[in-house]
Amino acid sequence: MKSFFYKSISIYFFIILILALASHYFIINFVDTNSQIVYSLSFCVLLIICTPIYLVSLIKINDKKNNESINNLKLINKVLYDSNERYDIVAKATSDTIWDWDIKTGGFIWNKGIQGVFGYKKEQVGDNLQWWFEKIHPEDSLKMSVKLYSFIEQKTEKWQDYYRFMCADGSYKYVFDRGFLVMDDNRNVIRMIGAIQDITKQKEEEQRLKLLETVITQTKDTVIITETSENEKELPKVVFVNPAFTKMTGYQSDEVLGKTADVLMNKFSARNDIRKLADILKKKEEFTFETLNKRKDSEQYWVNLTMIPITNKDNKHSHWISIQRDISVEKEREKEREHLIGELTQNNKDLKQFSYITSHNLRAPLSNLTGLLNLVEDIPIENQELKEIINGFSKSTHQLNETINDLVNVIIIKDSPSIQKEGIVIKDVFENVFNQLSFLISIKKPIIRMDLNEDQIVFLNKSYIESILLNLMSNSLRYGDAKRQLKISIASKKIDQEIIITFKDNGIGIDLERNKDKVFGLYQRFHDYPDSKGLGLYLVKSQVESMGGTISIESSVGIGTTFTIIFKNNKDV
Repeated sequence: MKSFFYKSISIYFFIILILALASHYFIINFVDTNSQIVYSLSFCVLLIICTPIYLVSLIKINDKKNNESINNLKLINKVLYDSNERYDIVAKATSDTIWDWDIKTGGFIWNKGIQGVFGYKKEQVGDNLQWWFEKIHPEDSLKMSVKLYSFIEQKTEKWQDYYRFMCADGSYKYVFDRGFLVMDDNRNVIRMIGAIQDITKQKEEEQRLKLLETVITQTKDTVIITETSENEKELPKVVFVNPAFTKMTGYQSDEVLGKTADVLMNKFSARNDIRKLADILKKKEEFTFETLNKRKDSEQYWVNLTMIPITNKDNKHSHWISIQRDISVEKEREKEREHLIGELTQNNKDLKQFSYITSHNLRAPLSNLTGLLNLVEDIPIENQELKEIINGFSKSTHQLNETINDLVNVIIIKDSPSIQKEGIVIKDVFENVFNQLSFLISIKKPIIRMDLNEDQIVFLNKSYIESILLNLMSNSLRYGDAKRQLKISIASKKIDQEIIITFKDNGIGIDLERNKDKVFGLYQRFHDYPDSKGLGLYLVKSQVESMGGTISIESSVGIGTTFTIIFKNNKDV
């Protein structure tokens, strides 16, 4: 605009100069001397009048052109402002990170997305290509750089790639990056502009779906996906089956896709099952049931079927996932188990009845025999051989009586579904046991160490716990090692809600490698002692278990034996 103004002024003064010279020549040569002053003055007045008029006109023309230029600049600025505003709005709306790479200078510009998406502060963001590549995961950097520079070299207009980009906290996000080349008139690449999109959630979801797909295709359970049925009285149609479906049913996927699942049901139970299924499907809740199905070869099999409702993005029920497991073997075993339980229950009743009959029916004649033997003992017998026979018969009768009493005790314990419990102090029970065994203790003279809480109350059956401790104490006294002094250690402690009683001695011990499964058996004897009946430990275990407890044993021959009894300290147990 300035060049036009100066050019116009120069032309004007050049013309004025020529006119002045021409008028001067004309006045000198063609005008008489008296008129030269008048002509010169007239020319000067005309020049003075024309010059301002021309200058004002020139200034107006210049102002008009300046205003047009200013308006054009305002319009261009508005377009640029609107463009930048739209750019910022789009960048915010898409949450993309925009970058601008000046390939000639190597400069790099990032928008605010680098801060919002990846957590960097403004001063942490680099302004060069190296900073960008340093933030790319080492496993992705080389691959990405090769593809990027190949793209620039080939001058391909659009470029895109996936890689992992480091966040400010050191973690990585999966990103999808798209770039566009900017070239000059000679097709030389001068800039590259790109947009980075965070696809971490999509990538994680993709990996999760791949895992689920692997599980579905590899699982041995049948997976069937059906769409919801518009008709509530009909079963939904199948849209997917996994490979296990073919193995279980014999049907190929193309034989069932688009059809309802009633093709798999047993014709005798299908009517009831379909009605039941239709009623359950209306509730659109997860459910499980068992039904009898048939394979393609018409073989029947039992299946455990779980139906899971699936909703779409609008939270509307769209599909069902059915997980089915062949339980034919379990059903057969269950039938066998029920049959076996029935037989065992009946056998148990028969054995219990037999025990009652045996024990009670033998008691009467056994009592008569015992009474007769007591009378015979008062009669003098001179025949020595007859006397020995009667003594042997008396001994056998007393042993039979003890056996019958033991069996009655066992029956009473085993036949008691519940026993009465009361709060007792373990130490008081041991004192009663010591009083009953005082004679045997005075003979054996053992060293007894007790670690019992005087105030500790446990809820047990008093007669049972006394019988248990009496049996264990009697065994320790009877089966002590004659080569060393007998030592007995008794302790009780409470851990959480359990009472643990430990009974330990240094007696002759038991060979558990040979007799581990027989220790608590009925009439099991492990030593050749004449007074051993093999019933004590059986009664101990029975009484412990009847009170909801457990008993275990640790023993070594020539070292000793340790019994550990554990009870739940709860009067309701």
